[in-house]
Amino acid sequence: MKKNTFYLASLGCAKNTVDSDSMAVLLEEDGYQAVEKPNNAEVLIVNTCGFIQSARQESIEVLRELAEKKKTGQLLVAAGCLTERSRELMVNSVPGIDGFIGTRRWMDILDLVKHLKDTSVGAPQYHIPESATVGRDEKGVVRAAVQGASAYLKIADGCRRPCAFCSIPLIKGTTVSRPMEVILEDAVILQDSGVKELILIAQDTTDYGVDLGMKDGLATLLEALLPQIPQIPWVRILYSYPGYVTDRLIDLMATSKQILPYFDIPLQHAHPDVLKRMKRPADMDWVRRTIEKMRKAIPDLAIRTTFIVGYPDETDSEFSALLDFMQEIQFDHVGAFPFSFEPGTSSEPLGDTVSESVKQERIQALMSLQESISLMRNQAWIGKHLTVLIEGQGDGISVGRSFRDAPEIDGLVIVENEIEVGSLVPVLINGAMTHDLTGSLVIE
Repeated sequence: MKKNTFYLASLGCAKNTVDSDSMAVLLEEDGYQAVEKPNNAEVLIVNTCGFIQSARQESIEVLRELAEKKKTGQLLVAAGCLTERSRELMVNSVPGIDGFIGTRRWMDILDLVKHLKDTSVGAPQYHIPESATVGRDEKGVVRAAVQGASAYLKIADGCRRPCAFCSIPLIKGTTVSRPMEVILEDAVILQDSGVKELILIAQDTTDYGVDLGMKDGLATLLEALLPQIPQIPWVRILYSYPGYVTDRLIDLMATSKQILPYFDIPLQHAHPDVLKRMKRPADMDWVRRTIEKMRKAIPDLAIRTTFIVGYPDETDSEFSALLDFMQEIQFDHVGAFPFSFEPGTSSEPLGDTVSESVKQERIQALMSLQESISLMRNQAWIGKHLTVLIEGQGDGISVGRSFRDAPEIDGLVIVENEIEVGSLVPVLINGAMTHDLTGSLVIE
């Protein structure tokens, strides 16, 4: 173990990764060095995920493994979502945690570590104040997670939506938007570092600015942002909320060469009665009209959504309506998840009435349908050109993504040449699989 070193395990989504990278920057600026092996680190940090039961279990297991192997002089810090929601569970399940820091005060990691070093070993120390100052007290850290030539840039945190199944408001609190001028500064720094793809993320990007008194804040942000980053060719928007995709935003996507024609709108279901039980927007006519409008305005638009199956009291006919809707709309990408019963959410009184076996049957049926749709939509690209961002190469091939694919969750393009990583290149598509495409470099 070396003094002033840290090991950081980041679990969960890209939004968590941004927080992890931000903590790492603060530690490194103070003279700490990141190490790859836990046994070499003085400070062990696990940025936990607490969204659903499986994520909570993974977080507990990672913490427990580190705690069991912890050496004298090492400090173990639990950070992030699970610390906000399940502190008692963590204390009871993982003896050996020295400190806790919540999602809203990640920027105080140095204060906590210093306090732990100055304090004799004893009861765990908590640093989870209730003040919702995230977004306005970031100590100059660029709020981004850079992965190769792509960067996730956080524009807001928390959520004010009432979705009955979701624990995010319990964990993160309500929406807190980052000031626009700070976001622009971060984006320019990322441009200067050579980033080719800027991915805007929040719990709900279409809610950006509501707490700042803005209307249609995402469109306003983009209009200010794009002229500041002319050297970033790809800007991708994730996590749009149904009912809040405005005509102004659609027009901006349609006319900007930088904003990718990629639409991520987690719908969660398609039957109005299920959506009402979920406390989600239930106007499916709006969804149909908006998708039709976007496809008309934005050629080759790629659409991704997510669905929950087995929500309490979901009937066979309600599930069939979801499948019919998928067949009608023909999404490019779909993520599907079985309902996870979450105590403390407003869905708790509904119970967990759909059996696990039925949930799994429905997941399989849904994904089987989507695989056939995805394959057909991929096959439509054979013989066409796509610009591909190269992310890896070797053994005579390269792997990358087109505008149709967000990192880690969608497909890949496999190219028959070894191409410099980080470059954007034209590729002739010559093959299609369920999720991925194949092609060859176009020599211009």
